[in-house]
Amino acid sequence: MDRPDEKQPATSTSPETSVPAASSVVTASQMAANGRNAQLAPSATTERSTPLHSLRGEIRVWTRDLLIAIGLALVIIVFLYQPVKVEGTSMAPLLSDQERIFINKFVYRFEPIQRGDVVVFWYPVDHSKSFIKRVIGLPGETVEIRQGTVYVNGKIVPEPYVPPQYEDLSDFPSVTVPKDSYFVMGDHRISSNDSRVFGPVASQFIYGRAVFAYWPVDHFGSLSTADADTK
Repeated sequence: MDRPDEKQPATSTSPETSVPAASSVVTASQMAANGRNAQLAPSATTERSTPLHSLRGEIRVWTRDLLIAIGLALVIIVFLYQPVKVEGTSMAPLLSDQERIFINKFVYRFEPIQRGDVVVFWYPVDHSKSFIKRVIGLPGETVEIRQGTVYVNGKIVPEPYVPPQYEDLSDFPSVTVPKDSYFVMGDHRISSNDSRVFGPVASQFIYGRAVFAYWPVDHFGSLSTADADTK
């Protein structure tokens, strides 16, 4: 009679132990679901912050590129170009008094000086001063002026950059430009101290070519022969 009583607790505890097991399964499922929900919340936050993060990244890239561009521009201006101020009217109408321009300091290291170039050079009479004139005659050429008309090697040189009111109708005797020298003249012929006075300029004194005007604003642009009659 004692043995069945001993088995009774074993029979009654079996279903009781199954309830916690079932309860544990349900609890684990809920925890898993809660875990998934907890993982979804940060993902949604990350998605919302992605556009802001992307914008900040683009701003950083644009700022970096802008600084690089400014740095390169400064290097080019400092080492390749030089700002100068024009004094006087000898190059009118292309250049006016007090006009600001850029000159290219290295262009003649890579290409020869050509007729029509507007060059800056040390004044042969006083090397502490700089002049700006237009190249008319090249080394070895013969330059002559008859009643204001320029002849190079016996041929007329077209000069659309010299307006009629700026012409000098006087004569100039024939001269041969020495080797490594250039005959230069101002566009304002009746008001220019140039090679007609101080002779041809040696190439060693020419240190730049006028390439760009930046002040005043209405003269802003490149300096070429084609622009001479419009400035």
